[in-house]
Amino acid sequence: MNDPGREANQRELVSRWVHDHGRSVLGYLVGLVRDRSAAEDLLQDVFCRAWQARHRYVDTGRERAYLLRIADRLACDRARRPRKVMPASDEGIRPLEPVDGERSPWETLLAEEARAQLTSALNMLNEPQRRVLLLRYYGDLGFSEIAEILGAPLNTVLSHNHRALQALRRLLVEKNGS
Repeated sequence: MNDPGREANQRELVSRWVHDHGRSVLGYLVGLVRDRSAAEDLLQDVFCRAWQARHRYVDTGRERAYLLRIADRLACDRARRPRKVMPASDEGIRPLEPVDGERSPWETLLAEEARAQLTSALNMLNEPQRRVLLLRYYGDLGFSEIAEILGAPLNTVLSHNHRALQALRRLLVEKNGS
């Protein structure tokens, strides 16, 4: 039977997940699929799946790991599907937004340049290294949680993280000529 109180509690739970973990899951997905629009679509799918599975969810205090596991699986499934190439149109080009007033134009430019360099360097990492870093820093997960999500041994996850950080450091130093 439907229990209205339980249904309301579950609705509240999933709403809290969106509020508390939505940005982290989106950041992970953007880093993984490298397309913000596709990542936003996947984010909706993550929370739809979480809603559909709400009756089976057992609260262990690891909500973010649970959501990132769903996100990781959906992103991997998406990578396996053939992609349609859509030609760009003038309608798809967004105009530049004005500066928000909190930063000077120079600070905004430097932040965007740093973000672009980091994104470029992340894209040069191999897939396992990139996934580990994204789960670690966007997901704010411990290495044992990452190992569980990826189905990999802990030492392998630690190795991927170490090598990825070394590669990022090298790539960013080379890029900046320092």
